[in-house]
Amino acid sequence: KEWLSKGHGEYREIPSERDFFQEVKESKNVVCHFYRDTTFRCQIMDKHLTVLAKKHIETKFLKLNAEKSPFLCERLRIKVIPTLALVKDGKTQDYVVGFTDLGNTDDFTTETLEWRLGCADVINYR
Repeated sequence: KEWLSKGHGEYREIPSERDFFQEVKESKNVVCHFYRDTTFRCQIMDKHLTVLAKKHIETKFLKLNAEKSPFLCERLRIKVIPTLALVKDGKTQDYVVGFTDLGNTDDFTTETLEWRLGCADVINYR
């Protein structure tokens, strides 16, 4: 219940960089997708994250438009879109950059992404 009240269980967009800091402060585990509207691979990532957000309510799943968050992209050294920032206890611990860790293919499975997030210990994966 507490997780759901903090926005867990759904994959949603946050409007600004300021919101990012607030969101990561209030949840232990956060996956934030830095995306661009014009990047086809971001839509692929969205599809998988929507499924995982419902399955892993222990983690907050967010997306942030990279073009509207230049400070954060600079600070987190985000150069490739899509990039997932994997945040634990308010600190960015790991990144999934592009699809390199996901088999370097556009048709990777949701399970592959789930396994990768599990490796980073940002979701409870068995």
